Amino acid sequence: MAIHFSKDRMEEVKDNYRRWWNGELDRPIVNLTLHGAHPHPSKSRAPWLSQSSCGDFRWSPEELIDTMDEGLSTLEFAGDGYPRVSFDCFGPGVAAAFCGATLDNSSGRVWFFPDKKREIGDIHAVYDPHNKWAERIKAIYRAGMERWDGLVVMGMPDLGGVMDVAATLCGTENLLLYLYDEPEEVLRLIGEIEKAWYAAYDDFSKILHPAGGDMGWTDWSGILSPDPSYIAQCDFCYMIGDEMFKEFVLPTLRRDTERLTNVIYHLDGIGELCHLDTILAMPELKAVQWVYGEGKPGPMHWLDVYRKIRAAGKRMWLVGGIQDFFEVTNAIGGEGFYCSFGLNWGDDDMKEKLLGQR
Repeated sequence: MAIHFSKDRMEEVKDNYRRWWNGELDRPIVNLTLHGAHPHPSKSRAPWLSQSSCGDFRWSPEELIDTMDEGLSTLEFAGDGYPRVSFDCFGPGVAAAFCGATLDNSSGRVWFFPDKKREIGDIHAVYDPHNKWAERIKAIYRAGMERWDGLVVMGMPDLGGVMDVAATLCGTENLLLYLYDEPEEVLRLIGEIEKAWYAAYDDFSKILHPAGGDMGWTDWSGILSPDPSYIAQCDFCYMIGDEMFKEFVLPTLRRDTERLTNVIYHLDGIGELCHLDTILAMPELKAVQWVYGEGKPGPMHWLDVYRKIRAAGKRMWLVGGIQDFFEVTNAIGGEGFYCSFGLNWGDDDMKEKLLGQR
């Protein structure tokens, strides 16, 4: 199959994202994928890699790449869109599995559980590069690198936030108690998880970014970066105040922004808004994704949040539908926003309307 994209076009798109990250782009990034543009009969046997199929080792990495290649070949990439594969199919917080936690996708969704219950003093986190899940991901990466020669950007898996991984290993309720009862042990465990997190990141990077390679970086966000990047998060911090956030979460985030060139923070839910000022005060943090949450008012309700993020000099990933994007950008302008949409091939009116925002 042929993927309808070129390396020259990839360089143009990559430069647009570079300018966006650096605050040099005076328009939004519109990552647009057009589905059904190049239909053809399906020949691949393997399923599309998903949370429900990630544990099915019957399929070789090459067979899985066949399926991805076939799917990508039906698409057209418009605006700032580009061919990519997300590896969030191994679940949010998969770094826990690399450190020995159980990955369970029997429900069709991936969940992580400690291999057995332990007190925090007996819990240790070490990245195992030969863990079956790490080996599986690396094998698929190698097959993709062989097939696509850099034309398709394969994303980092959803490693998860350091505190979120700690919550998996300890149990969420236990970790909340440990913050009060065993703060030194929590900080020790956080340090171990952070070390394991970067060991995994570096291990995958050796495959995705071999010496001399320049294919760009992405993760489950789909935001392309010409330099090392990641979407940082701490969903656990929904349950703690800002003083604890500063003690247990912020130091890791600061080190992330020192080590990685382009970092976006995943601010998930109204319970995290109490940390927004602290997050925005990090000078090297480049962007924020505000997720208002299920059942909450849509993006137009949060214009003050977007304005605050923009005033701090950060870029934003706008979560919502196409109409939300039009309403928000018409209200406060589109500069600094990132959005990602899929349209059906032939929906020319909406395509032109979206690309007219660029």
